[in-house]
Amino acid sequence: MSEINTNQSYVASGDAKNNNYLLPLTAMTTLFFLWGFITVLNDVLIPRLKAVFDLSYTEAMLIQFCFFSAYFIVSLPAGAFLKRFGYKNGVLTGLVVAAGGCMLFYPAVVVHEYWIFLSALFVLASGITVLQVSANPYVAALGPEKTASSRLNLAQALNSLGTTVGPAVGGMLLFGAGAGMATDATADSVKVPYLILAGALLLIAAVFAFLKLPTIEAHTEEGDCKARGHKLTEAPHLVMGVAAIFCYVGAEVAIGSFLVNYFAEPSIAGMEEHTAAKYISYYWGGAMVGRFIGSAALQKIAPSKALMFNAIAIIALLLLTMSTDGKLAMFAVLAVGLFNSIMFPTIFSIAIEGLGSLTSKGSGWLCLAIVGGALVPLAQGLVADSAGIQISFIVPMVCYVFIAWYGLNVVSLYKQWQQKVDS
Repeated sequence: MSEINTNQSYVASGDAKNNNYLLPLTAMTTLFFLWGFITVLNDVLIPRLKAVFDLSYTEAMLIQFCFFSAYFIVSLPAGAFLKRFGYKNGVLTGLVVAAGGCMLFYPAVVVHEYWIFLSALFVLASGITVLQVSANPYVAALGPEKTASSRLNLAQALNSLGTTVGPAVGGMLLFGAGAGMATDATADSVKVPYLILAGALLLIAAVFAFLKLPTIEAHTEEGDCKARGHKLTEAPHLVMGVAAIFCYVGAEVAIGSFLVNYFAEPSIAGMEEHTAAKYISYYWGGAMVGRFIGSAALQKIAPSKALMFNAIAIIALLLLTMSTDGKLAMFAVLAVGLFNSIMFPTIFSIAIEGLGSLTSKGSGWLCLAIVGGALVPLAQGLVADSAGIQISFIVPMVCYVFIAWYGLNVVSLYKQWQQKVDS
């Protein structure tokens, strides 16, 4: 980071200069891909279960509510777990719990009860939460702090590869290749994809069990850190970062959740569900392209400025999709994905900078804020039911207004924290 930088070094066991971080970084990026793939399947699962159980938009958004509410409930305990047992044990625990959640989809289909699907999603998301709390600060710490945003953007680019592939694969598996299968109100197509995911998660857990990952000493109680003795509430760049993560994840998830139904609107594209599901890949694919670009660009551009610019661009795109129709409205909302790209890793790395031994706890706070993915889509669902799906995009637009404010002010917020630590 060019505007925010400290002299604190993140040291793994041994001399940092002699450490090779390629293997642990490669291992962790596979997790980013996997949880991206799993999370975005919700965008395809929503219209599937909406048709199966004849749900309203608000009821269908309970899928995202149950999934992302796990972040609110599990994040802080996960942060405490990492503090005591380390990042590797956090990864293993997250993988096993997520696999258990995937397995629960089988009895959910057999019993054919919506609440069991929601319960399975909550368990699955609990495992993903532990992975998020573990992986994000770990990747940020595997190298110089000034390039943490760049590393996280690269890892998140792999996450976006998962979110790009996910809708296409999920649309094919859940809706089939033709309109006839797309309209057949059955949940049977859900069983096999989630059982395959359970097997993949357990296989990766077995691999991680044998990997030797470096310990980040500066993230432990024993680490020499000036931040010791301070509270997270005294770090305004973190506190406002929590709010920014809430807004970003909520807005990103809300937009993705409505795309299939939005493109089915006669005034927008009039697409059938199985066709519209394929276009979600363009939304998440834009984020993937943007993160690869951002990984290089953020080594020279101040992250705070890039964050503010992208937020303003998205506000303009959402205004365009709400005020037009047809292909212009459709491609305007799809283009939001490109500018979403750098937001999560940039906000995350800015918010945890300078926290030292408080980093794992701060990571838990930030992952707790991912509960925005539960609440913002629900709010947009309420607006969609009452005022129409097109006007409902005003809800995520308000979120991006706050993110633009954070990008404008985060440098001064960070300086306030530094003054407290240095005093």
